[in-house]
Amino acid sequence: MLRSSGLAPPDLPRRALSRIATTAAKLVLSVGLLAFVLRGTSPQAMWAVFRRVQPLWLIAAFAANGVVMAVSIWRWRILLAAQHVMVPVRTLSESYWVALFFNNFLPSNIGGDVVRIADTSQVAGSKTLATTVVLVDRVLGAFAVLTVGAVGAAAARAFGIDIPGTGWLEVAALAALAVCIPLFVAPALLDMLLRPLHSLGHPWVIERLEMLQDALGRFRSRPSSLIGALGGALVVQIVIVVFYALTARSLSIPLPVMMAGVLVPVALVVQMAPVSINGFGVREAVFSFFFVRFGLGVDAGIAVSLLGTALIMAFSLGGGALFLLRRH
Repeated sequence: MLRSSGLAPPDLPRRALSRIATTAAKLVLSVGLLAFVLRGTSPQAMWAVFRRVQPLWLIAAFAANGVVMAVSIWRWRILLAAQHVMVPVRTLSESYWVALFFNNFLPSNIGGDVVRIADTSQVAGSKTLATTVVLVDRVLGAFAVLTVGAVGAAAARAFGIDIPGTGWLEVAALAALAVCIPLFVAPALLDMLLRPLHSLGHPWVIERLEMLQDALGRFRSRPSSLIGALGGALVVQIVIVVFYALTARSLSIPLPVMMAGVLVPVALVVQMAPVSINGFGVREAVFSFFFVRFGLGVDAGIAVSLLGTALIMAFSLGGGALFLLRRH
């Protein structure tokens, strides 16, 4: 017992150093990408764009965040209900807003998911069940991003706008569909995939796997919940596209919704890669690339990306206030 406790302290600094090194590497990449993108513009050009801001369109864009949060909370609630877990809407709303604050002000999006899991695990009676619901919600959200991007790319091509590389969105959406459907409709396939973990024979692992299979079984018995949650995820992605179109409109930048329907999903998919601090730098690089292809200019792309991020972060500050009140 003394020996194991003596070995623990050296491991802790090693893990802490690893996290610090990873965060530092992400910070360097974010700053480097921002510096590279900003080379294509100037402070005067950026200021000229921001000076054109129109408050009414800005308020409309800010309000779109409320729509996104309301639909996201509804999705989470029906997924929990499918598991016979009933949580008051107020509790879910507070939890989701706090999670949104963590996602925007911590170096990783995982922090927000931890908040949601912690806030529902006691009512669910299991952290595994609460985690499964959040993961299913995440999977449906990712599939919705790919679907909206694929539809946007197809619509753009129909109007004669062919953007190289966006065809991969359609491939990714079909691949995600091919993977997700069997997991929910074919229990035997899931059993086959989980068999190697069952073979470990560890009671803790086996118990969690059984709980995971039971949770997926309840989802299969209530397909309307999955369909409703997927529909909600699609609505969320469409509103996010509209949000960026409104943000561009607030800066007097003529970004059509159809073009935003291609740009925004690509940016969301690319920034999922855990290589930067909350997508900074990566997002601006994607926006500037597409805005140049749309003939709108690098400065316009960076301005829309930065203003959109600022609006999202400002909206999430409400979750920070709730978090402080909760701790008090």
